[in-house]
Amino acid sequence: MKQKSIQFKVWFAIVAIIVVVIGAAVWLISFLYDELYIDKQMELLITEGEHLAAYYERFGMTDAFIERLEWSAENSGSDVIFSNDPMELGSGSPFEPSADEQMITFAERQQLLDGETVVMIRSHPHFNQDILGVAIPLFEEGQLLGSILLSMPLSEVYEPFVQIRTLLIVSILIVMVVIVIIAVRGIHHVVSPISEMKRVSMRMAEGDFSERIEVKSADELGELAHSFNRLSQALEEVEDNRRVFLANVSHELRTPLSYMKGYAEAMEEGIIAQEKGLSMIQSESKRLERLVNDLLDLAQLEGESYPLSLEPIALAQLVHDVLESVEVVVRQKHLQLELKLDDESIIEADRDRIEQVIWNLMDNAIRYTVAYKKINVTLHVEDQWSVLTIADEGIGIPENELKAVMERFYRVNQARSRKSGGTGLGLAIVSEIVKKHNGEFELHSVEGKGTEAVVRLRNLE
Repeated sequence: MKQKSIQFKVWFAIVAIIVVVIGAAVWLISFLYDELYIDKQMELLITEGEHLAAYYERFGMTDAFIERLEWSAENSGSDVIFSNDPMELGSGSPFEPSADEQMITFAERQQLLDGETVVMIRSHPHFNQDILGVAIPLFEEGQLLGSILLSMPLSEVYEPFVQIRTLLIVSILIVMVVIVIIAVRGIHHVVSPISEMKRVSMRMAEGDFSERIEVKSADELGELAHSFNRLSQALEEVEDNRRVFLANVSHELRTPLSYMKGYAEAMEEGIIAQEKGLSMIQSESKRLERLVNDLLDLAQLEGESYPLSLEPIALAQLVHDVLESVEVVVRQKHLQLELKLDDESIIEADRDRIEQVIWNLMDNAIRYTVAYKKINVTLHVEDQWSVLTIADEGIGIPENELKAVMERFYRVNQARSRKSGGTGLGLAIVSEIVKKHNGEFELHSVEGKGTEAVVRLRNLE
């Protein structure tokens, strides 16, 4: 079954509202006419007839009563007829003596005989209109002596109501037009952005994240459009990063594999010595192994459910342990290593991952610092934070590339970094590990003067 569109549903609701409004208006007009106006006129005729009946009981068939009848006919706006012959009401004589229609029916005449007031609506024999009439019985000593008939054309009752009805109909039409105008504008305001979002989302499903929705309002739909655009932009960035990542991975894996293949073919053809070729293949295989391990580490760290084995760690001791592992390389490169470590620094962290952070930062500092330069390693406690700083006097990083170096596979100097054995993932891994520990990682550098890496981790209270 085909689903109805939002536009159809909105229009259906609006039409339903219009139908309800028209129905309510028709009911209101009918109520005002039938229940209020005609009933009110009927009550006035009955009241006037009862007054005349009371006057008759008081004065009888006298000149005073006749004058009262004439006065009532002139001032009440109705025709007043007095008949002292009840049978006369059975004919049409009060309206038209020659008429075939009866003023009252036999059943209504019986009501008069029983002392009941008769209310009737009759069609005029010659005019296309209805007559509203009220017959009041007159009794004396239990005998029906006559009746008073008050009547008025319903057209006279209806005429003042026509203006009201016309006003109501015009008002209803105006309201309907206003509803339609508001509906058209509202539907355009609501449905158009949703339709645009649907179109853009279909493009996104096809892999195109470049389109954006034009934001035309500051309401909830505008906020939704902004959110949709941010989502589209984020997905576009993710897709771009994925392409770059795949390209970088392919390039990084292809390079050592190409070297290994080339050296193997050169050895086979006797172009280079076997010992040198095997040494180069071993070197490239180690670099390939480091790259794969770094990729696996980064993939795990970027997952939301990566487990951390948290335990209290004396950070100063952990720094000492890492520095001991790189001591040989530091001596071979003739670097000066200065330490200033606060033994009071205790953190709760994953020991292996924090060791990896320290090792990666020290590896970068050693790799990019020339011989006979200095590396400062300091650790102190500051406002519930353990702050580890590793500052070298190396080649430094250009200011405009400081943020980029923490991205995957980014190298300031592609050739030099690859030659020195770096994978371009070290700082990205450091950033992810520190983030997993709810810490902070900052990098400060001046090109040609050196780089300072700062890691802040929560001190254990």
